[in-house]
Amino acid sequence: MSRTVIIEKPGGPEQLKLVNRDVGDPGPGEIRIRHKAVGLNFIDVYQRSGLYPLDLPHPLGMEAAGIVEAVGADVTHLKEGDRAAYAAMPPGAYSEARVMPAAQVCPLPDGVSFEEGAAVMLQGMTVEYLFHRTWPLEKGQRVLFHAAAGGVGLIACQWARSEGIELIGTAGTDEKCRLALNHGAAHCINYRSEDFVPAVQALTGGKGVDVVMDGVGKDTFDGSLDCLKPLGMMISFGNASGPVEPVSLLTLAAKGSLKVTRTTLFTFLADHERCQAMARHLFEKVQSGDVKVNIGQRWPLEEIAEAHRALEARETTGSTVITL
Repeated sequence: MSRTVIIEKPGGPEQLKLVNRDVGDPGPGEIRIRHKAVGLNFIDVYQRSGLYPLDLPHPLGMEAAGIVEAVGADVTHLKEGDRAAYAAMPPGAYSEARVMPAAQVCPLPDGVSFEEGAAVMLQGMTVEYLFHRTWPLEKGQRVLFHAAAGGVGLIACQWARSEGIELIGTAGTDEKCRLALNHGAAHCINYRSEDFVPAVQALTGGKGVDVVMDGVGKDTFDGSLDCLKPLGMMISFGNASGPVEPVSLLTLAAKGSLKVTRTTLFTFLADHERCQAMARHLFEKVQSGDVKVNIGQRWPLEEIAEAHRALEARETTGSTVITL
């Protein structure tokens, strides 16, 4: 049996229920993993609320690290006893143990702790694909990164610094701005006290940025377009403030032949070899010291509802770990 958090209907944090479930044995292409730490991410909120619908009832959680307990047929990159971590479909990481597809589970190097693995996989591989696979950034380019003091944002700040990229962040308090600056942001704008659009234009001498990376969504999308230089790229990868409303293609033309994409990590991870390569790149960054995993808060599994409330209220900084 495994303690597991499920939802039976969409809604608020009160819909999260801790139950005992049978785990079973892995079939072909699957593993059974015993979790040591679990990650918390905004996609969990989207699934819980119904924005990203699931067939209910369903367990939640997309990210964890632990020990491989059993391996099914046709699995060759993992074996029993291996340390492993993942950010992968289907949801089910809020649990002590689970059976799941093996293709997106990645070997965890000895130099990376279970908590670090659980905290960094989803957010770190998000930065990896944003910086290297959606719009391959070059040294000296400028990026506007919203929510720069969040889990993804603090990794992005460090990653940018390590590669000579000028990252302009936004955050909701002066304290969060200082945190982003300490992690490598070149500048950080408190969007509650200052309009980020003229601030970005001032910082770039009116030229704008090469790329905007936006996990906030509705509240920041339109302003972000006004921060781009001609031919710039707008990457929307999240909806923390709500889904982005439709945008006219003529608007993109008028603002400088802009490019817009709406990405999701799991499209990039769907290919086994690409997923494993992204994880190796991420762990290289962590082990080299270029990226230090910032675990801002921890909650036990039985307090998962409180963890969700804090995340939605933007009371968290860095990554959040659920302990077992």
